Amino acid sequence: MPTSEPSTPAPAPPTETTKTPDPQPAPPPPPVTVPGTPCDITAGACVRLSTNESWLISGGRISYGPVPTTSGRPGYETPVGYHEVLWKVELDYSRDFEMAEMPYSTYFVSNGIAFHEGSLTDESHGCIHLSREAAAKYFRTLQVGDQVQVTA
Repeated sequence: MPTSEPSTPAPAPPTETTKTPDPQPAPPPPPVTVPGTPCDITAGACVRLSTNESWLISGGRISYGPVPTTSGRPGYETPVGYHEVLWKVELDYSRDFEMAEMPYSTYFVSNGIAFHEGSLTDESHGCIHLSREAAAKYFRTLQVGDQVQVTA
């Protein structure tokens, strides 16, 4: 009697397996600017250098402004970006510029850049000049730690 060998099943044809990629989080939405300003912070101060304007913002809305400004002259440009209020001095003096008065100084860059009362016709050495009324309002409203966004 012939012996038959047990037959082994033929291997299954290879199947192509495609690994499903892990789900990725959706990209963050683009920043939403506060209506009437170029800034996306929801509270603090917003500055647009190109138009010499500034605003105070609270709760995602303009609470004051726009007010006219002047900013840094060539070689003393006001830094663009996100900053925060570092300290305030009601009547400060610039030791670097012949002890010029700087009423209502609200500093937001550590090398001495501030909002303060100053000329609205002459460019500054980096600070944001405001009228007396606006400088006093910024000084009273902004607190240490508040955001300041400066745009081009």
